[in-house]
Amino acid sequence: MARTRTFGALAALGVATALTISATPASAASSYVALGDSYSSGVGTRTYINDGTSCQRSVYAYPSLIAANKGLALNFRACSGAKVADVTNTQLSALGSGTTYVSISVGGNDAGFADVLTECAQPGWMSDCNGAIDDAQYIINNVLPGRLSTLYSSIRAKAPNARVTVVGYPRIFNGEDCNAFTWFSPTEESRLNSTADLLNSKLSAQASARGFSFANPTSRFTGHAVCDSTEWLNGLSNPVSESYHPNVAGHRDGYAPLVSTPLTGSALTVTAATLRVAADSSTTLATQQRRYAAADRTIVPEQFRAPDLTTARAKAAAHRAGVDLSSRASIDAADRLWSQRQDRAWAATHAR
Repeated sequence: MARTRTFGALAALGVATALTISATPASAASSYVALGDSYSSGVGTRTYINDGTSCQRSVYAYPSLIAANKGLALNFRACSGAKVADVTNTQLSALGSGTTYVSISVGGNDAGFADVLTECAQPGWMSDCNGAIDDAQYIINNVLPGRLSTLYSSIRAKAPNARVTVVGYPRIFNGEDCNAFTWFSPTEESRLNSTADLLNSKLSAQASARGFSFANPTSRFTGHAVCDSTEWLNGLSNPVSESYHPNVAGHRDGYAPLVSTPLTGSALTVTAATLRVAADSSTTLATQQRRYAAADRTIVPEQFRAPDLTTARAKAAAHRAGVDLSSRASIDAADRLWSQRQDRAWAATHAR
C-alpha cells in the first residue's frame, strides 16, 4: 500500500466538530465508573463533549456506548493524558460502595507511548527508536507493576462491591507504513507491537492478582490496524492529536463488545438505537463532568508529535547523514539505510 495514501486525506480532514454528550440518567440504573486515559475517553473519535476540560470524552467511546446499551448511570472520569497517579488523584473519588461496574485503561502514558511513537515516526537518520522502545519496556517491566498493584488495591478498597474490568491496548501496526509523513520501519512496527503485548501482560497479571477481569483487544483488532483496509485505529491524522487512537469503529465494533461481556456479564452489539441513546444523554453527562473540571485540568494530555524536517535539529541530522531535504527520494533512501543499521546494531546488542 503506498505511503502516499493518506497524503491528500491529511489536507482534506477538517477540525473535529465539538458536540455534547452525556450518560444515562442515574435514576433506577446501576452505577458505572469509567476510569483511565485517552483509550477510554475516546480520543480518535473526533467528537467530544463540552465539559470544560481537555479530557476529550466522546459519546462514541466504549464507556458511553456500554452505558447507553445497558441502561447504566455513567460517571465518565477517563481523561486524555492520564497516568496512574492522575487516576489516583483525580478519578478514584468517583468510586463508592454503591459502584456496580468499573472499567479502567491506564499504563500507556506511564510508559511514554506518545513520546516513543513520536521518536519512531521520524526518519532513521534523526531518531533513536530502539532506545525509546527500550526505555519504555524498562518502565513496563520494572516500574509499572508496582504502580498498578497499588492502584488496583485502591479501586477495590473504594468500590468493594464493583465488578472491575482492566482494558488493554491493541497492536497499532500491521508491518507497513502508508502515511505520507511518517517513517516507521517494519522492524520498528514489530517492536512497538511487542511493547503493547508486554504492557498487556503486566496489566493482565496485576488484574488477575486483584480478582479483576482483563479485556485484551489484540485479537479483536487484528486486521484493523493502521494501514489495514478497514482501520479501527487512526494513522497520522489532522488534527495530530487524533493520531494512533481508536476511531469510531474501533470503539463501536472493537472495544465496546470486547469490554461489555466481562464488565456487565452480557454481550453487546452497538445499534443505531444505542447511538441515539448515547447522543440524547449529552447534556446530563457534560454537566456532570464539569463538576470535576478543576481536577481534570491538572492532567496534561500526552500527544504524538508529527515529524518536522524543517527544524534546526532535523537539518543538522540531515547534514550529518548526507541527506538532501529537498528530495523525498534522498530522505527515504537514507531512512532505509539508517534503519537497517540500527536494526543490526540492536540485534547484536541483544543477542544471547
